[in-house]
Amino acid sequence: MRLLLTATGALALSLSPVHAQNFDDPEEFAKQQEQLQAEPNGPEGEPWLQYIGDGMVETADLGVEAPATVCFSNAGVNNPWRVVGFTNMTEELANHDSIEDFVHVDAEGSDDKQIADIDDLLAGGDCDVMIVSPNTTAALTPAVERACEAMPVIVFDRGVNTDCPVTFVHPVGGYGFGIQGAEFVASELDEGADVLMLRILPGVDVLETRYSAGRRILEEAGMNIVGAEFTDGDNAKTKSIVEDYLMRGNIDAVWMDAGATAVAAIEAFEDSGYEIPVFVGEDQQDFLRKWQEEDMTAIAPTYPTYQWRTAIIAAARVIEGEALPGPEWVLPQPAITQENLSDYINPAMPPLHYAMCGCDDMEGYPEAWGGE
Repeated sequence: MRLLLTATGALALSLSPVHAQNFDDPEEFAKQQEQLQAEPNGPEGEPWLQYIGDGMVETADLGVEAPATVCFSNAGVNNPWRVVGFTNMTEELANHDSIEDFVHVDAEGSDDKQIADIDDLLAGGDCDVMIVSPNTTAALTPAVERACEAMPVIVFDRGVNTDCPVTFVHPVGGYGFGIQGAEFVASELDEGADVLMLRILPGVDVLETRYSAGRRILEEAGMNIVGAEFTDGDNAKTKSIVEDYLMRGNIDAVWMDAGATAVAAIEAFEDSGYEIPVFVGEDQQDFLRKWQEEDMTAIAPTYPTYQWRTAIIAAARVIEGEALPGPEWVLPQPAITQENLSDYINPAMPPLHYAMCGCDDMEGYPEAWGGE
């Protein structure tokens, strides 16, 4: 199997119509709230192979023969979560002889570049199966629909507004993440408590739904949301935002839609002489260690990076003509709590490693992930 990292040519804009999406859907909220409690199907202890629900998609008639070329249009390897996930993906490739070549194209966080990437891959004619992790939802929908006309497509991580892919691989989802964090905050604080909501960026379905679900629960619990600010995933900006709000008044809890800058937010409280409030972070090692060291009241909802393994497994099943969960392959989405925190802290792994990687059993672990 060859792994090919490529760059594509000039940017292209799509003139196809895009579809609006409701990021505050009560039915989807309720569904994901139920899925968080569901017992998944599949092998115990291997959540990247598990699935919630019983829908299956047959692939024997899709016309793909082994060995095949899998092309991956990636939104980016532009943050620690995606770096860990992409390592999971490249290590998983070693388990599948049916994948002869793997072509990865990095959109570097640009909608326009990812649209051009997909069009260039289609024009090249070398792909048998395409995996897409969209940069943003609406903008990438037309490009994914064009790809579906040419070959089987697997979407994962972030969604698109079309049902043309063979399956959409993802954990329970953004509503689930928002629910877990906000329910924890509400359980720890009294009505009227002051909550600061920190967000990464707009326009991505899993982030928009995290926010809408979190806000819904906090408002229903009578929390006072003092602000909702975009941090751009930047530590310095995050710290500055928190310090600014501390100058304005009290903060009883910090809810985050992604925890990459959680430690910077915590340090803003420490540097300003305030007690660390109730915190919603994520499964990054630096946050988990800080949580343990400071005996914080916290939770880490996760959007497990083991889903990057599942995307490759789904592509291999398409090549081999095997059935797979669909039209959505919904993976379990556990949270890290005080009760299981120690199970996920690993001092041998780098600070920006995501603990819910499902990678401990892989041949390259821990060195491939930067561990010792």
